[in-house]
Amino acid sequence: MKSKSASLIRLKKFQVDEKRRQVLQIETMIADFERIAAELDQQIEIEQQKTGITDVAHFAYSTFAKAAITRRDNLMASANDMRGKLEAAQDDLAEALEDLKKVELLDQREVARDQADQLKREQAEYDEIGRMRHRR
Repeated sequence: MKSKSASLIRLKKFQVDEKRRQVLQIETMIADFERIAAELDQQIEIEQQKTGITDVAHFAYSTFAKAAITRRDNLMASANDMRGKLEAAQDDLAEALEDLKKVELLDQREVARDQADQLKREQAEYDEIGRMRHRR
């Protein structure tokens, strides 16, 4: 039985580690999207200063700046979508941690029960030895 519970604990730990990796990966993606969007903001500002035109609707507005704005907006939308996925991944991680704790607690109870049974058996053996000595 111990090998079965140990295998289950290993499986649950693996699942927790996998969920942690997913959360970290999503957090990294969000940070990258935000970093790139901030760089694009700087490039847009530099382009606007260079051309002297800040009105996106102006006919002579920089096509580079328009493309950078579109890309920045797409990146921010992607980051917002990833935040939803991050929340779901964090919930999955919390659930996996709870499952692991339950399995570990059940294993601890099983070990304690086995130890108590072993003590009872040993005590019964000692009692039998005592009875045999008393009969002599």
